[in-house]
Amino acid sequence: MATAMVRAVAVLIIACPCAMGLATPTAILVGTGKGAEKGVLIRGGDILERAASVTTVVLDKTGTITKGMPEVTECVARGAGWHTRTGAPDPREVEASAPTDNAELLSLAAAAEANSEHPLAQAIVRAAVAAGAPFRPASQFEALPGRGVRAAVEGRQVLVGSAALMRESGVDVAPMAVESARLTALGRTIMFVASAAAAEGESSPAPAADGLAAGAILRGVIALADTPRPEARAAIARLHAMGKQVVMLTGDHETTAQAIAKEVAPNGEIARVVAGVLPGRKAEEVKAIQAGGRVVAMVGDGINDAPALAQADIGMAMGSGTDVALEAADIALLRPDLNGVADAIELSGRTLRIIRQNLFWAFFYNVLGIPLAAGALYPWTGWQLSPMIAAAAMSFSSVSVLGNSLRLRRD
Repeated sequence: MATAMVRAVAVLIIACPCAMGLATPTAILVGTGKGAEKGVLIRGGDILERAASVTTVVLDKTGTITKGMPEVTECVARGAGWHTRTGAPDPREVEASAPTDNAELLSLAAAAEANSEHPLAQAIVRAAVAAGAPFRPASQFEALPGRGVRAAVEGRQVLVGSAALMRESGVDVAPMAVESARLTALGRTIMFVASAAAAEGESSPAPAADGLAAGAILRGVIALADTPRPEARAAIARLHAMGKQVVMLTGDHETTAQAIAKEVAPNGEIARVVAGVLPGRKAEEVKAIQAGGRVVAMVGDGINDAPALAQADIGMAMGSGTDVALEAADIALLRPDLNGVADAIELSGRTLRIIRQNLFWAFFYNVLGIPLAAGALYPWTGWQLSPMIAAAAMSFSSVSVLGNSLRLRRD
């Protein structure tokens, strides 16, 4: 009876599943804490585990690959009696529009963009303030997602946006085609500026049926450059070295997108560049990649990125982004550093390895210890496991799991 009691107590003690219960939560706890130290805020353990399976990383360009703080680099006006390249009169334009110069062009664009929160709009406003261009009151502001803005400035409709917006509004961009092509080839983002050709004191033409200004003519183009983040090149190369497919999404023109891609991925680390993507299509692009069997992590920072962040298997938002993007994301990169994407994926992989190790040793401990505690060796050796040794072994197994999990704190 005494022998049976000793063995029963030893089995009961050594079979205590503390190590099994600690194997996963301790690793996740340490992993999420380590992520927070690196500026990677992970919403839950399931997300930390899922990040290791990512095969494709989709990067939004503006504010993610680039700083999101574009600057006006060129202001090219089309006006009567003035030509940007030669400084000589251009007779063809005298009849086409009222006189326009750089200050006038910048003033019109800034007035229309003053109520917009888009980084490009804010850059135009900053440039107008810095240049001392006259600021005019605007009304009837309307943001046209992925295309630009429309507003009434001093009684006339003003359009600022992409070539697509100009075409929809019936504005001929041909007079500035050479300039826009030259600037686009330099990697600039082009914003066309058009306004209604209303004479002084005359009411502005009524908006067309689609809500855009009718009778507007081209006034010029404003070129902006959004420089890449200093760490972007190294971070993208790191993701490529990890075997991840990198895709860049942007609403910019194809030439501009390719210029940025070559700058940050000169050796082809970016597998695909998808340009001219309207905000509503970003989630569709992510869904299309997922349909190909890929596990997608989407990285963005703006309101327009929120649907794509929600659609992706793992959504990552830059800490410098909007509240909407941060709310939609699974992982928030608290520092404006693209290396946080690779850090999160690497940390996830290390955490899963630690969890597997913990579970193996906890299971191996029980498989080996329970038969010994039950007296498996007693018939041949006369040896049986003392309950005190069983208690020490059980404690050691829990300590070993905790110690193994704490290895995640090491870089």
